[in-house]
Amino acid sequence: MSQSSVETPKLDTLAQELAAIQQTSSKRIALLGSRHVPITHQHLIEMMSFALVQAGNSIITSGATGTNSAAIKGAMRADPSLLTVILPQSMNRQPLESRSQLEQVLHLVEKPENDHLSLGEASTLCNREIITRCQQLICFAFHDSHTLLQTCEEAEEQRKVVTRFYFD
Repeated sequence: MSQSSVETPKLDTLAQELAAIQQTSSKRIALLGSRHVPITHQHLIEMMSFALVQAGNSIITSGATGTNSAAIKGAMRADPSLLTVILPQSMNRQPLESRSQLEQVLHLVEKPENDHLSLGEASTLCNREIITRCQQLICFAFHDSHTLLQTCEEAEEQRKVVTRFYFD
């Protein structure tokens, strides 16, 4: 195989990613991340979510505490109609501290058919659905966040623009 045929797919991918980043029309952006997030990082995620929605983007996330809760809070402050939350299981399987916030979400998707699964299994399925609905994924994780990093890899395989932020 010649050198140029190996580099062409990389250049095509780079060109696609640059075009997606420079796209000025609104995008569907997934914000996912760890539940275990310091409060200062939660504030930064909330501000990012707020700014993305203020710019006209739609946010898609899940309902966990930490990163997802911060993303929900920011999007709700900016424009609740541009937020979609997909739960890995039904509302009654969500932590009590999340339910009051989730009850305020206009576009809430529950997955009661996953109630029999472990949270890890249900979260993997939920993250897959979220990345099929988005154009771009922003992920906040630790280097050992297996489920989240697997989601990033799957999003890249689907040619989504993926941005990872690591807490460690």
